Amino acid sequence: VQLQASGGGLVQAGGSLRLSCAASGSIFSINNMGWDRQAPGKQRELVAVITSGGRTNYLDSVKGRFTISRDNAKNTVYLQMNSLKSEDTAVYYCNANFGTGWGISYDYWGQGTLVTVSS
Repeated sequence: VQLQASGGGLVQAGGSLRLSCAASGSIFSINNMGWDRQAPGKQRELVAVITSGGRTNYLDSVKGRFTISRDNAKNTVYLQMNSLKSEDTAVYYCNANFGTGWGISYDYWGQGTLVTVSS
């Protein structure tokens, strides 16, 4: 399987960006999908997660500014980021938990996409 992320870039503080991540390959099912991020010199942190049924959970610092969504027909997860702050600058990684149909699931991460917020 592959997870292909896109949508990162340079934006001014207060601006918006939308990240997308499409899963492809031999997919039986996808459970949770989400986004992590890692800022320079900091630990990686979970930003947002969405279940296959659409329930969401967010890092406290992005609540009210970021929205995660998914299109199950397209095996794609999105992260709409509004009111961006300089502290949101990081490499963002999408992730997914794939089911195999054998009672086993596994996590997979895509390549990162860089988001840079200038103040």
